[in-house]
Amino acid sequence: MKIAVAADHAGFELKGQISKWLKELGHQVLDFGTFSNESVDYPDFAFPASEAVAGGIADFGVLICGSGTGMAITANKVIGIRAANCTSVELAVLARQHNNANVLTLGARFISLELAEKIVEEFLMTEFDGGRHMIRVEKIHSFTDN
Repeated sequence: MKIAVAADHAGFELKGQISKWLKELGHQVLDFGTFSNESVDYPDFAFPASEAVAGGIADFGVLICGSGTGMAITANKVIGIRAANCTSVELAVLARQHNNANVLTLGARFISLELAEKIVEEFLMTEFDGGRHMIRVEKIHSFTDN
């Protein structure tokens, strides 16, 4: 699987740890930065990573900032992206099952590496349920396509 990763300065360290772990699992990691813990603006990294997912270059995205919120807001501005900021495994599973989320955002200041790995693993492994949820997901995009 191809995973687009990106972070701002607050998520830089966790991004590196998650990227290494994803590679060990056999995934291809496309790193959109940042490449240091020097202060940067999260949209500069969230937007191109999200475009890669929307454009089919990557299967999923994992974006990390201090809270996960800024990355999620930015990612969701890209047509075709359904980003979910998840702080638990249960939220990640539901984001995939019910919302067909294709970008996961994490808050590095609020979760441990161990929890982050569990959240990412479940996010990537969980299938979209479709059915009644498909109608709702299609409505999201009907509002943005106009």
